[in-house]
Amino acid sequence: MEKLFEKEAVSKVYFKLALPVVLSMIVSMVYSLADTYFVAKTGNANLVAGVTIGAPLFSFMLAVGDIFGLGGSAIVSQLFGQKNYTLSKRLASASFYATIVISVGLTLILLALEKPVLLLLGAKPATYQYAADFYRVLVAGSTFITVSLVPGNLIRTEGLAVQSMVATMAGTILAIILDPLFLFVFNWGAAGVALANVLGYALNTSLLIYCVKTKSRYLSFNLKLAKLSWADWKRVIEIGIPASITNFMQTFGMALLNNYLAPFGAASVAAMGITQKIYGIVILVLVGFAFGAQPLVGYCYGAKNVQRFKEVLRFDIMVEVVYALVFSVILMILAPGLVSCFMNQAEIVKEGAYMLRACLATTPFIGLIMVLTTVFQSASKAMSALLMSVSRQGVFYLLVMLAFSSLFGYHGIIWAQAVADILTAIMGIYLYRRSFKDFN
Repeated sequence: MEKLFEKEAVSKVYFKLALPVVLSMIVSMVYSLADTYFVAKTGNANLVAGVTIGAPLFSFMLAVGDIFGLGGSAIVSQLFGQKNYTLSKRLASASFYATIVISVGLTLILLALEKPVLLLLGAKPATYQYAADFYRVLVAGSTFITVSLVPGNLIRTEGLAVQSMVATMAGTILAIILDPLFLFVFNWGAAGVALANVLGYALNTSLLIYCVKTKSRYLSFNLKLAKLSWADWKRVIEIGIPASITNFMQTFGMALLNNYLAPFGAASVAAMGITQKIYGIVILVLVGFAFGAQPLVGYCYGAKNVQRFKEVLRFDIMVEVVYALVFSVILMILAPGLVSCFMNQAEIVKEGAYMLRACLATTPFIGLIMVLTTVFQSASKAMSALLMSVSRQGVFYLLVMLAFSSLFGYHGIIWAQAVADILTAIMGIYLYRRSFKDFN
């Protein structure tokens, strides 16, 4: 591990760590697209809208897992840079069991609060039953989704990115196989879509736990080691909460968007649901590169290797921005055809193509945002990480949505996220310059 993180060329170790994460994201994206395709092929716009309304639940569950998944892995990567392997095992174990306890508690709460949560997410009389069917199954199996974030992130800090990729791909492939089976053979509707997801994550989580037990040298899920001082818990939570808030804000942003689009009809909500899936082609890869590089960033920061830290950062930004520019242009050109692959209805194709182009307009800024956010997390810059987390799909998005929806109506709703992206990127550059003054 030390040779990989300290000696190899930055470009080589970057892609060695990041490409498996990107490939995992691509496979997840393929499932997301296949899932949308299968649901859309039912021809039921209310079913598509119902699943779209329930989709923010995924972001919420991932957000909960990120508290100790990203928070724990960020601190572990620094500990590896400091050669503190005893604490890394204790921290990994504590993060794992804390996530299990929290996820079980949230499952019970969400099952009890089904109706108010679905109404908050934008469910209407025509879509409520579909959204509720999806919601119940997904929430019942949410522990598998939430807990997967902990071993999945932790093993990458030890350079086991390929093993993490294999587990993710296995779970995703299972879900792809089960999705059409549950939808078209068993006719389980939205509940079948949710069940396919849950079973895929159950396999993913099981394989990741097995990997920690059999492959890892410096991590452990031994319950006896799950003891941390308050200072160590604080270090994890200070980074985990901002990382978690990023996904909470994604849930908030999706719910906000669905609520503003709902008055324009189920077709608009369905078009945005399809748009978000295609948009994920670019975004998931951006996330994959950013989070794939995070263990290297954290290791260099923990080892106080300033030169290598800055070299990694420059290379990371270059990869993100170039990728975002190239693929966003390609998808803008192909937008109408891509949307029609899911639902070939003139109104949905027209709206979806317009929405997709608006979303893609600022992807280079999103690449920069991803890099800066992961750097703040990896270096334990808690306040900067927090500000980035609450801005893009939170504070800035809400303020822009309120202003633009009033000023420009439907078009303002569609373009609000692009404006929030630009504002967040500008803030991120300022925060980086301020946060790393002492790291020269």
